Amino acid sequence: MSLDRNLLKTKSACKKLVEELLKTYEYVSILGEANKGLRANVNFKNVSISDSDISYGFVAKIFNGAGYSEYSFSYIDDNCYLDIAKKIQSEIKLDNLKQERVSVKSLKGESIKKSFARENDNPLTIPIIKERLTKIKDALKNTDERIIQGAAILNRIEISKIFIDNTKELDQYYTWTNSYIIAIATDGENIKQAREVKGSPDTLLSLDSIEKEIKNVSELAIKLLNAKQVVPGVYDVITDPSITGLIAHEAFGHGVEMDMFVKNRAKAKEYINKRVASDLVNMHDGAAAATQVASFFFDDDGVISSDTLIIKNGILQTGISDCLSALELKTTPTGNGRRENYAHKAYTRMTNTYFEPGKDKLEDMIKSIKFGYYLCDTNNGMEDPKNWQIQCTAEYGLEIVDGKFTGNIVSPVVMSGYVPDLLQSISMVSDEFRLDGAGYCGKGHKEWVRVCDGGPHLKARVKLG
Repeated sequence: MSLDRNLLKTKSACKKLVEELLKTYEYVSILGEANKGLRANVNFKNVSISDSDISYGFVAKIFNGAGYSEYSFSYIDDNCYLDIAKKIQSEIKLDNLKQERVSVKSLKGESIKKSFARENDNPLTIPIIKERLTKIKDALKNTDERIIQGAAILNRIEISKIFIDNTKELDQYYTWTNSYIIAIATDGENIKQAREVKGSPDTLLSLDSIEKEIKNVSELAIKLLNAKQVVPGVYDVITDPSITGLIAHEAFGHGVEMDMFVKNRAKAKEYINKRVASDLVNMHDGAAAATQVASFFFDDDGVISSDTLIIKNGILQTGISDCLSALELKTTPTGNGRRENYAHKAYTRMTNTYFEPGKDKLEDMIKSIKFGYYLCDTNNGMEDPKNWQIQCTAEYGLEIVDGKFTGNIVSPVVMSGYVPDLLQSISMVSDEFRLDGAGYCGKGHKEWVRVCDGGPHLKARVKLG
């Protein structure tokens, strides 16, 4: 397994297209991609195996001195690149872009030619994947008669990309596998669901990891049948790493996407070098900050991936950016320019977003709670970057009284409030650390890309409802 062969063959034509267009325009780049995936779902009633995340095509980014335009196409070779150049020149005319839209100049970068790869150590064949998922499903079904439905799911992606401009010639290949186990329980009146996901560049390791969680997921689904509603109020809480990651993603992930700075839609723009959190808080984002589903070698602007320290000891340091927002703001691009696929625009997007671990032990954090909850398992969240309000939902919370778990469980649990109030209330940070990369993030209601978040356990004081 390596860079897609058909994509590799287009490099020569892409370079020729760039050279041809540079006769007319000040800057030209070509991004090409050949992405594909496999999704397998084995539940109590059905087996479904299909291709997923399929995308093959190219996009040219062009600057004429007044603004940037893009042109996407699905095929190129040495025989047709001149035809593509003529189509681009006919549609992107200099006269159409005389009025300057932004103050940016032409993109510039260091000269680099490099190939990158992160291969799947155990890709496995479809029959073996089906066999393993069936085994996990059968084991789940036999745990308890109250488990009425369940599934074992695998989602594997395989990414090939090339990027070419007048200074760069890059290609990258990487894979990732997420495996899921879902259990649905009933007591005749209520129905509850529990799940677990494990990700790895190694398909076999990913499957082995969820197989170890069969009993835990079944037991949790059954426990949730007795869950109560939380009484609305302000509580001391401990967040598990998935909820910590949700806070990082919603509280300061979207809020520091610097294309929102350009549009004056993010309050964080006013708080650079100011306190926004407890001095225990250090927060990162970057494709190079971890190895997870959102890790890559260069972004869709051809910027080499990095690790951005967003918050240092509670002080907001910087945001994350795509190349155009960085040019407009006169900052250095952080490698966060990402597209849903070649036919979509590049926006500033999160990658691996997380809080650094601290020095506290989880058992000491639990003992410090007089009355509160241990919040677990991300459900969903949303943020208003303009006004710094967030809402994050945990699947469940475990009640803590006088430093001990009571056995009571509440579900679901909605955490809301003003971002700085939440982050400045953080009083303990565990030395444990975990990242989860199970889902997608949209820019508003669209533009979906895979993301990862997480961190340590946090102790904070928040509003629950």
